[in-house]
Amino acid sequence: EPFDRVRTTLENWDEVRTAFHVAREGTVSGAAAALGVHHATVIRHIDALEARLGTKLFQRHARGYTATEAGVDLMQVAQTTDDQLAQLQNRLKGRGTEVGGELVVTTLSGVSIRLASVLAGFQCRHPDLTVRLLTDSRIFRLEYGEAHVAIRAGSAPNEPDNVVQPFVSSKIGLYASQSYLDRSGGVASEDELGDHVFVTFDNLNSRAPFYTWLSERVPPEQAKFRTTDNATMLEAIRGGAGLGFVAVWQARRCPELVEVLAPRPEWVAPLWLVTHMDLHRTPKVQAFLTYLKAATKDWDTL
Repeated sequence: EPFDRVRTTLENWDEVRTAFHVAREGTVSGAAAALGVHHATVIRHIDALEARLGTKLFQRHARGYTATEAGVDLMQVAQTTDDQLAQLQNRLKGRGTEVGGELVVTTLSGVSIRLASVLAGFQCRHPDLTVRLLTDSRIFRLEYGEAHVAIRAGSAPNEPDNVVQPFVSSKIGLYASQSYLDRSGGVASEDELGDHVFVTFDNLNSRAPFYTWLSERVPPEQAKFRTTDNATMLEAIRGGAGLGFVAVWQARRCPELVEVLAPRPEWVAPLWLVTHMDLHRTPKVQAFLTYLKAATKDWDTL
């Protein structure tokens, strides 16, 4: 059965490639835009591929398409095959070590702001490369081919088919704008935190170490400004909405922020580099990981 799926992938690559984009985009229109074809072509390819395989690859619903178990299985083969075909094309052109095609990296919104310049530098070195830097509240599934590299925070990911490497750790401090401190009378000591309001993520059950620390000292009703986006949270703190946790490197870019409590070891937020085992050793992924580690070697000192 796996051999048959691989053979189908190679013999009907246009249809499989279409299905791969539908799975990644979640909609026919999104896949059509990514491929530069009419949406009717996308539907025709999906219908033909499902008929040929004798199984449903997608569940259709009002918001789009979701891959079935068989669809996920085929998409794993499609992602690997896509990368291998790109490598073959480069070798046939005598450019086996060049990096091209798409590089999809997913991370947290707060990290993406800092990562963008690194990816820009990598793309400048490899002009044939298209970079896609994706952020979302959900976890992108590497086994599904949704990304080549994921940068995740918190405890080490433990999916069995992923290669996990420690990346850097962000130093986190507690900050407020001068306008908030002027209005509230300031914070003389940690014991006064209960008298203040906070800017936090909307998920009050977040397992981020600094939020765990805060929840043990301040009641949840003191979180008066909540958001799901790191950039919005930073702007709210800068705007005087309350006290909030900010990465040191971000705070240094905001002269209006005042350090209320210095970074503590128990607040450190570790980051992890995660790749799928099928793609980890491909030249594109290895080239990016090597460049990323060199470009960010000083990150954990900030």
